[in-house]
Amino acid sequence: MFRSERRPGLIPFWNRAHLDFSACLLIPIMHRVPSSVNATNSSRARKEKRLMYVLNDVDDTKHCAGVNCLAVLKQYGADACDYLFTGSRDSTLKRWSLSQEGAICYATFESHVDWVNDAILTGGDKLISCSSDTTVKVWNCMSDGSCIRTFNQHSDYVTCLAAAEKKSNLFSSGGLGGEVFIWDLEAALVPICKLNDAAENECSTTDNILSSLSSNTNIRPIRSSNNITHVIQHQGYIPVAAKGHKESAYALAMNDHGTILVSGGTEKVVRIWDTRTGSKTMKLRGHTDNIRALVLDSTFRYCLSGSSDSMIRLWDLGQQRCVHSYAVHTDSVWALASTPTFSHVYSGGKDRSIYLTDLATRESILLCDEEHPVKQLSLHDDSIWVATTDSSVHRWPAEVNDPMKLFQRGSSFLAGNLSFSRSRLSLEGSTPVPVCREPSLRVNGKAAIVQHEILNDRRHVLTKDTDGLVKLWEITRGVVIENYGRVSFEKKKEELFEMVSIPAWFTVDTRLGSLAVHLETPQCFSAEMYSVDIGISGKPEDDKVNLARETLKGLLAHWLAMRTHKFGVDGDNSSENDSMVYPPFEFSTVSTPSIVTEGSQGGPWRKKITDLDGTEDEKDFPWWVLDCVLKNRLPPRENTKCSFYLQPYEDSTVQILAQGKLSAPRILRIHKVVNYVVEKMVLDKPPDSINFNGTFSSGTLPGDQIQNPIIGDGYFHSGVKSWQKLKPSVEILCNNQVLSSDMSLSTIRAYIWKKSEDLILNYRLVQDM
Repeated sequence: MFRSERRPGLIPFWNRAHLDFSACLLIPIMHRVPSSVNATNSSRARKEKRLMYVLNDVDDTKHCAGVNCLAVLKQYGADACDYLFTGSRDSTLKRWSLSQEGAICYATFESHVDWVNDAILTGGDKLISCSSDTTVKVWNCMSDGSCIRTFNQHSDYVTCLAAAEKKSNLFSSGGLGGEVFIWDLEAALVPICKLNDAAENECSTTDNILSSLSSNTNIRPIRSSNNITHVIQHQGYIPVAAKGHKESAYALAMNDHGTILVSGGTEKVVRIWDTRTGSKTMKLRGHTDNIRALVLDSTFRYCLSGSSDSMIRLWDLGQQRCVHSYAVHTDSVWALASTPTFSHVYSGGKDRSIYLTDLATRESILLCDEEHPVKQLSLHDDSIWVATTDSSVHRWPAEVNDPMKLFQRGSSFLAGNLSFSRSRLSLEGSTPVPVCREPSLRVNGKAAIVQHEILNDRRHVLTKDTDGLVKLWEITRGVVIENYGRVSFEKKKEELFEMVSIPAWFTVDTRLGSLAVHLETPQCFSAEMYSVDIGISGKPEDDKVNLARETLKGLLAHWLAMRTHKFGVDGDNSSENDSMVYPPFEFSTVSTPSIVTEGSQGGPWRKKITDLDGTEDEKDFPWWVLDCVLKNRLPPRENTKCSFYLQPYEDSTVQILAQGKLSAPRILRIHKVVNYVVEKMVLDKPPDSINFNGTFSSGTLPGDQIQNPIIGDGYFHSGVKSWQKLKPSVEILCNNQVLSSDMSLSTIRAYIWKKSEDLILNYRLVQDM
């Protein structure tokens, strides 16, 4: 008789090494005995690196999330054109060529894996960026987007940067970890091997303290052309740390010669540092909330600060005190930009307004209103570029060289001394009228995705963007298959509902303004479908595909082709390792997705799948990705089976075909259960008479892939058998509900059974009704 239990400690033979019966249709359920190997693998899986791919919708030359920062590169010459650099919450930077006609995107800088928070230009050809991914990156600003170096010194989000205009090698970075670093770009970009050689040559000229430090550790000193002594480790350059910074930094400013650094943040004070030593020289108090913006004048005597307390303050660094306060805004001040003579300041922030203020007379004027909070300002000739939390960037006329022209065109007001002064004026109806109504140039972005829903088939995701457009994505191909326009998201979600249950093999987020799909082992390998159900032709009816494996093959098809071209055939080349990419998993070459992942070295990285050159290996990819794509190895998976009981329907006269609990793949269709019941009835064989290879013996029920056509799936397609003429009409029920033949066991359990107990299926002849 069939036995549903086993002795403790006895491992079923299909769990042993080199034996795989997972394709069987129905098997007796057994409880797996935990082993040390399984425990290790389970613990390891929770710590494995993820792979994420970011989907792009058609136009990749536009930002799809708020622009946090911008910088202008001024070019001189008859045929020279100026360039605008923008950094966005979509994790990319872009270079725009500027002309009278508009702006054209010429390059996308793609390597950060989280929001780009700030960017600066230095040295004429270097672009430096910082991100919430905790890195600082250096780029050749006129390249096609290649990253020169990545610095991982910060332990938390890097929020701000500052550069010395006349010392092109010097810049600083600050972040949420209470860390502020001063970098010598010349020393930082020297290859590690050269750093060590230089350190050897300089050791004899350093003081005893540094020499002692070198002798006791792996740290050695080196001097740069900026006359700053830096500490060099064998593994690379170490910047100077601003000693004593206690809390998160949101703003930095550096004087032209790079001798003074000013910082501000959640500590609500302005700190001044000596960049040569990293020591603090003074601390200025006055703001009552976070400091978000700082500007130094060219003489480094005066400093302007903007704060979340809505105030702008002018500090005299020589006297170490605040000499003026300007109550211009009604909310947080996030951005400042001063005229070249430091006579006027442009300011913007959370209240979406941009003001121009005369620092001497305190006279202010509303330049313009934006539709979104202002993140950063950058002067360009007689105009000002404005970055906001929107994906578009605007240029406004600003009369930078003669600000008084603006005061002649509009009504001004006197900036108050207290933070509530502007709020009181607004309440009294004295709201200023903007001088400019429309920007002189728009660099348009595209709408960011703000809402999403993963559909039950686990292949499609419904999204809604900031323009109100509702779209349907097929994530196994990375394309939009339907644009429904401006319709109700909730109603469309209801229309697309399907009563189907597929394991959750991926997760989605829209933090970057686009659709990002996350894969994590072993959960991502939990979903399978029959080839015929997913539209793959030329396969047997019972052929199954693993959705994550096929998706990874599609994502890395270009990488695998490049790798094969460079190094020859790799991985498992047996017929079982089908490297063909099926149509339902072919990714678009027009709107190419980007991969974000991390290997054993170097930290997270991001690249378009068409930019992979085939040299990436285990240092760049998680091991489980390479195992899957190159060797067709999938990690051990749990819960791939559904246990159930198969019993005659109440008051039915049919015979009992099976005793005890059965188990089958979750994707098993009811029509295969019907086939089994029919065969047992017609053949009139006892339930304990079939084994895994399709012959009659004790213990099991037939499987998905049975070699003997008498009881296999192929039986009903291989000609009419003599007993088929006698085939009775059978139906399967659950909770007294007749089941559709194309329902899977997992769907029945989720939507009809709805209990935690083992599923119970009933069968009956149609004439028993």
